[in-house]
Amino acid sequence: MSTFKNAVVSLSSRERVAKTPFGARIVIHATAAETGGAFGMWETFTPPGHGPAPHTHTRETEVFRVIRGLYRFRCGDEAFDAPVGSVVVLPPNVCHSWRNISKEPGQMFGTVTPGGCEQLFIDIEATGADTPEKIAVIEARLGIVNEMTLALGLAGPQPH
Repeated sequence: MSTFKNAVVSLSSRERVAKTPFGARIVIHATAAETGGAFGMWETFTPPGHGPAPHTHTRETEVFRVIRGLYRFRCGDEAFDAPVGSVVVLPPNVCHSWRNISKEPGQMFGTVTPGGCEQLFIDIEATGADTPEKIAVIEARLGIVNEMTLALGLAGPQPH
C-alpha cells in the first residue's frame, strides 16, 4: 500500500528531462520516491523508427497512452499497432518492445506500477551512461532484463 500523502506536481516550466536507453528525450512526471513506490510516470518522445530493444520488466506493469504517432508493440508472441488514443497495458515478466512506425515524431505517456523503473531514465542522464554495457548495469539493478543484461551475466533467474 502506498504511503505518499502529498500531491506530486510536474510543471512544464520545471520539466525533469532525461534519456531513454535508445537516446530519446523523456520527461519524468512522478517517481517511486515521490509516490511511496505506488507508481512512476513519464512522457517519451520517440523519433520515427526508434524504440527500446526487446526487454522484460520483472517488477512492474507498464501502461502507455499514445499521444502522437503510430507505435508497433510486441508482447510475448503477439504484435499489434497502436494509433493515437490507444492505451496499451504490458504485464510484468513478459518480453516486450515497441517502436514508432510513423514518419513523424511519436509521443507516449507512460506509467508503471509499482514505481521504480522510471529511475532508469534518471540514472542514464545523471551518470552519462552512453554504452549498452553501462546502461545494462542500471537496467539489471532495476530488474529489467534484455539481451545485454543476459550477455553480461547481470540478470538473475528468469521467470518462465
